[in-house]
Amino acid sequence: MSSTRREFLSISSFALGIASLHPKRLYSDASKSIDKDQLADVSLISSKRLGASYADIRINRETSEAIFTREHQVEDVVQSESFGFGVRVLVKGAWGFAANRLVTEEAVRRTTEAAVAIARANAAYQEQPVTLVPVKKQVAKWKSSFQKNPFEVALDQKIQFLISLNERALKIKGVSFIDSSLVFVQEDRFFASSEGSRIEQTLVRCHPGFNITAVDTAKGNFAERESLGGPQAIGYEYIENYPWQQEAEEAAYEVVEKLNAKPVAPAKYDLVLHPTHLWLTIHESAGHSTELDRALGWEADCAGTSFLTPDKKGKFQFGSKRVNFIADRIQAQGLATVGYDDDGVKAQRWYLVEDGVFVDWQTTRELAARVGHKSSYGCCHAQNWDSVPFPRMPNVSLEPSKQNVSLEDLIADVKNGILIFGDGSFSIDQQRYNFQFGGQVFWEIKDGKKGVMLRDVAYQSRTPDFWGACDGLGGVATYELHGSLGDGKGEPMQSNPVSHGCPVARFRQINVLNTGT
Repeated sequence: MSSTRREFLSISSFALGIASLHPKRLYSDASKSIDKDQLADVSLISSKRLGASYADIRINRETSEAIFTREHQVEDVVQSESFGFGVRVLVKGAWGFAANRLVTEEAVRRTTEAAVAIARANAAYQEQPVTLVPVKKQVAKWKSSFQKNPFEVALDQKIQFLISLNERALKIKGVSFIDSSLVFVQEDRFFASSEGSRIEQTLVRCHPGFNITAVDTAKGNFAERESLGGPQAIGYEYIENYPWQQEAEEAAYEVVEKLNAKPVAPAKYDLVLHPTHLWLTIHESAGHSTELDRALGWEADCAGTSFLTPDKKGKFQFGSKRVNFIADRIQAQGLATVGYDDDGVKAQRWYLVEDGVFVDWQTTRELAARVGHKSSYGCCHAQNWDSVPFPRMPNVSLEPSKQNVSLEDLIADVKNGILIFGDGSFSIDQQRYNFQFGGQVFWEIKDGKKGVMLRDVAYQSRTPDFWGACDGLGGVATYELHGSLGDGKGEPMQSNPVSHGCPVARFRQINVLNTGT
């Protein structure tokens, strides 16, 4: 789930690489001069005249910058901009969608006509007409919680940050290589619907990262340690305020230590999991399993289904009574945080799991109608202007304890366990039920104290068994927000940024494997 250079290029949908372009030149003058309200009127009036019962238009600009370095040199700078619009219409109970990168009145008319024609064709094969739950008309402007726009910071300043980070790690004896990167994304989104909504949103996301490698040439062995500070919906202040230099040095010492770490002995252990690790387990087991389109089988041919079938709502014991999962589109700095979704629904938060019981879904206007809800939770999202809006995951977070419980408090009650930091490789079945997770760094816990470093650790469990084994949660002071810029779903594939917050947490008697044997 961490965003490597290859993953970023594949998920961003931006194709142009420009090696020496100042960020301020990315903004298109043509896109600024367009009258979005007028273009929206053209589309919405045309769609109504052509017989659409509902229509919306999204006019979006996405700007990206990615900088990649290795040791003392810059490897690549990729800067790009994508601008266009997409029209979605509902005709005879069927969806039609069309998009265009030429943003003119004539292009809007032709694209709207194409969307209506597609909807009419789909209606002939639609087994069950689409019904949308009501939504309030929204006229609003919103922006995410950034203070310093990274696209207004000089490219040289960003490069110097990465090079200095590399040099800090390379000072540690035993470090062989380091690569580091900065990824910035800005979205300027405009939405208008036939129900009267007109919404403008600006979102900025930032992802610094590094990977350090130590090589033991005598033994033919190597170890790696990635950065633990993940992507955030925040501006350049993230680069300036987070202790990146300190983490690079700590990671350098740890990756050298990993070369000679003690192999884990397969057995059942109590696990104490740090938020830098647990966010990914939450994403795969709790985030995806509570997507209603999965439960209804809509994603069965691509992303999979869910063991949380509709009959389990309000009845199924998902975890222990300590476990409360909140779906959240308003959480500060959350990657899936917005003002409004691509249905024009105002962002909100709600429980998915309460006191250990599965109580609700992630819904859109269409999905809400399928299960008898009177309103949508606002989970409709499209990756870009040329992408079809469909159900996507909000930020899904585990509530911390109301008590002032620390990491040390959780460790103190463990006789034989493992402490895990950072996300690693993972595997989970198509129903989000059986899984296996690794991590970045592991320490032995003996008689309530953190011990020596371990290696080759992975744990296996089933989702309800794992969360049922949760008997301890850290307090608010241990809560952290982590996530990914790219969560793939759909066919054609779309990427959705998403965050997961959680405290440190303890799980009793979980099966641990040695991945090196």
